[in-house]
Amino acid sequence: MLQLKQFRYQTDNLGYLVYGEKYAIAVDGGARGGILSFIKSSNLNLLYVTNTHGHADHTSGNQALLHESNARLLLYERIKDAEIELEGRKIKVYGTPGHTADSVCFHVDDTLITGDTLFNGTIGNCFTGDLKGFYHSIKKIMSLSESTVIYAGHDYVEEAMNFARRLEPDNKYIEIFLQNYRPDHVFSRLAEELRVNPYLRFNERGIINVLKRNRLPWKSEWQRWQSLMSID
Repeated sequence: MLQLKQFRYQTDNLGYLVYGEKYAIAVDGGARGGILSFIKSSNLNLLYVTNTHGHADHTSGNQALLHESNARLLLYERIKDAEIELEGRKIKVYGTPGHTADSVCFHVDDTLITGDTLFNGTIGNCFTGDLKGFYHSIKKIMSLSESTVIYAGHDYVEEAMNFARRLEPDNKYIEIFLQNYRPDHVFSRLAEELRVNPYLRFNERGIINVLKRNRLPWKSEWQRWQSLMSID
């Protein structure tokens, strides 16, 4: 089974190293110093460098990692809906447009590196303006096993739960989510997201009631998604 290590950088950015016994892949490797140090101390070889999307805060470590290793850059736009092999294990790459047109997620065993598509407790901004594409990307993630561990591109947990609490003040799972939050290791399971993340709860009665109170369209799933995305 492959392992995953999380690296925090630039205050709230989160990058990752996926590795086996000998080889590793850096995903959003902005914490280049920490990643290179870990690779050296663990006697690993960096095989690939790649990203969840093209924003500069996610690609900033690419050149340093490539310069300090024999790794090859995998352009995320070209590996979407394909697989990467690492020590005989398959890493699935899903195209998840919405935050950006080139956004992808990496499915590693029972974990999902989601970049800025899905955060722990919220989602990314829709910079493309493609709400339909974002909707289908979120639906794709929601179809995975509820035991899937979500590793995101930023730590926005506290802000996300403040927003979720504003929409659903009686949701008891929000406090549980915050109690389990650890800034030194930020993750959640899809089952938890389905209980607290408003952007995965557009079919739940609590969110539908919020839309009704705000006099927003709610009768179809697509209307609920659009209405939810319009709430500040």
